[in-house]
Amino acid sequence: MLKMKSNCEKCNLDTGLTAVAYICSYECTFCEACSKNMDCICPNCQGNLVLRPIRTKSPREALMSRIKKKVFGL
Repeated sequence: MLKMKSNCEKCNLDTGLTAVAYICSYECTFCEACSKNMDCICPNCQGNLVLRPIRTKSPREALMSRIKKKVFGL
């Protein structure tokens, strides 16, 4: 499962579940402004920074939703 870090590693801006953020293949996390200032290159590994997917539910909420659908057919 993708680790969703809660803050930009450069400026410490909140990058919660629904915030726009960029990550590299090692899951280094940066806000949009810092990523663009770094030309979307991770300063830690020099890999590409790509747009991180947005989560609308926590992992626990997603699991409970799947269980309810399977058990109760909801």
